[in-house]
Amino acid sequence: MKLRTALASAIAVALLAPVAACSSSDSSSGASGSASPSATQTTLTVFAAASLTKSYDQIGQQFEKAHPGVTVKFSYAGSQSLVDQLDQGAPADVLATADTKTMDKAGKGSLVGPTKIYTSNLLTVITPPGNPGKVTGFNDSLSSVKLVICAPAVPCGNATKKLEKALDVTLRPVSEEQQVTDVRGKVESGEADAGIVYRTDAKVSGDKVDTIDIKGADKAVNLYPIAVTKNAKSPEVAQQFVDYVTSDAGKKVLTANGFTPAS
Repeated sequence: MKLRTALASAIAVALLAPVAACSSSDSSSGASGSASPSATQTTLTVFAAASLTKSYDQIGQQFEKAHPGVTVKFSYAGSQSLVDQLDQGAPADVLATADTKTMDKAGKGSLVGPTKIYTSNLLTVITPPGNPGKVTGFNDSLSSVKLVICAPAVPCGNATKKLEKALDVTLRPVSEEQQVTDVRGKVESGEADAGIVYRTDAKVSGDKVDTIDIKGADKAVNLYPIAVTKNAKSPEVAQQFVDYVTSDAGKKVLTANGFTPAS
């Protein structure tokens, strides 16, 4: 009799064990599921002008630290190229261009929401170290050297054209690039004797180039706008990023990298 009772008890325990284990597993799974990192992970895609690369890389790191679970992915290119990509359906949450002209185009195409201007940039002349072409500024000395500038369709090129007209100078470049970083790269490599870039790009190049300030550079100021895109997958997080870029913390990074306050 005792043997039967013991056997029955053992069978009952054996039958209940899987149920308990399943119940425990379900409970544990539910708890971990509610706190699973993957449930709160957000990837924010930011389309930004090439001249913003160093500043936005730093701002992105700060933003991620202040917003656990958010990863910021940047795509840098000429502003016109970024707007064209958006128009063709490329996914992005934020657009930051290097002038208002390209952002206005994005606005007219219903690609972005309200925009905000938050910083500005000026042009400068750069040469390889030692200035082998003996360039003296944004003047006729550029006509006798291999000069590289940005194409007119992109912000730095549009600003260069404005400066030509304002300062009554005619440039004869050997190449027109689709983004300012390509101009900088050709001067750094010695492929060009001079280039017209933003002051921020000259600062990034450091001792890889010599910099010659342009008298009258303020006649072609580029204002930088930023906006959340209309097809943003995470509009709330995108707006938080825009707010961070335009905050004192964001402007501090921009200023340190050579940008000037937007007036």
